[in-house]
Amino acid sequence: MVNWNDKFAARTAYMRRSTIREILKLTQRPEVISFAGGLPAPELFPLERIREAMRVALDNRGAEALQYSTTEGCNDLRDWLAARLSRNGLRVTRENILIVSGAQQAIDLVGRVLLNDGDHLVLENPTYLGMLVAWRPYNLRFSVIPTDADGLVVDRLETVLRQNPKLLYLVPNFQNPQGVTLSYERRLQLVKLLHEYDAVVVEDNPYGELRYSGEPIPSLLELDARHRGSTALDGHVIYAGTFSKILAPGLRLGWVAAPAAVIDKLVQAKQSADLQSSTLSQILAYEVCRDGFIDGHIERIRRVYRERRDVMLAALERHFPAEARWSKPDGGLFLMVSLPEHLDSTELLKEALNHQVAYVPGTDFHIEGGNNTFRLNFSNAQPDNIEEGIRRLGVLLKTVLVHQPA
Repeated sequence: MVNWNDKFAARTAYMRRSTIREILKLTQRPEVISFAGGLPAPELFPLERIREAMRVALDNRGAEALQYSTTEGCNDLRDWLAARLSRNGLRVTRENILIVSGAQQAIDLVGRVLLNDGDHLVLENPTYLGMLVAWRPYNLRFSVIPTDADGLVVDRLETVLRQNPKLLYLVPNFQNPQGVTLSYERRLQLVKLLHEYDAVVVEDNPYGELRYSGEPIPSLLELDARHRGSTALDGHVIYAGTFSKILAPGLRLGWVAAPAAVIDKLVQAKQSADLQSSTLSQILAYEVCRDGFIDGHIERIRRVYRERRDVMLAALERHFPAEARWSKPDGGLFLMVSLPEHLDSTELLKEALNHQVAYVPGTDFHIEGGNNTFRLNFSNAQPDNIEEGIRRLGVLLKTVLVHQPA
């Protein structure tokens, strides 16, 4: 019998299953109210529009849709994305766009082409778990910058940039897991530092279209070009986006916008990974989006998620103990709760499941600390379930705090 543990590559020691994916297995019972997954609301998927787009794609472009295509992606979709990103003076072309199999693949490919074993990476703390899953096998050295209600504390960044890190990774809009947004003033400060220290940032923006309150803020991609006085996409930002949150995650489509030299290298990495993303999915997404339908659809999503966010925030005020604190996101899918430091949210999850409610413990989102935090998703639960689920959690937390005072 083969001892496979002796055969695996050394880097697999840094691989682990996604905590979120494992928790989702525990929440399949219908009686469990789950705030765990970062799932869009399935009732908002535009089924009729997708059905019609599928008919058009197969009737008009069937042979093309079912055939291999280029690694870069279908030109119609790349051109549509380039036009959508070309705003506030920024000029993006199809040569700046690579279609990928979800933004998670974008993160994986960026790691392949930019990170060497042992490289120095700068992160928000907490940060996106999927990035950590993808990049930890490179045995990286992390520098973590704290966050507050205005996102990354950029004042703490310059000292780290003097050490010449390979890469910064940020989710500046409605960050997963906290839901916080990097303020306009801090974005300007960050872009200035990127130029001063010739640093590179990955701007992961899966939630940027899902704003429910407050004013839109220009992307780092746009602000970087403005700082350079250029309209071309040839600066310090690699931008990742996705159709998963605004259309349907099952299409497995995302994109990277970056300087052409970066796109060329990412194409080489993608060719060895999967040759290309699904031609059928790309043509389908283009047919859905091409005539402006997607903008009205996004407005519909915003209305529903705004209500669910507001219901959750109001329920937290009513049911949670005074010792708890939580973020108040202007958009996205998540917020994060902080408990007194002596409480462990991973241990509490066992009791939460006994109360038929689930969340994601915050530990795995943190490089440092976070044992007393947990993430809540509000997009994939009906308002009545949000109210009841938060009530159940509130009862549990109040009981725990009575028996485990600080």
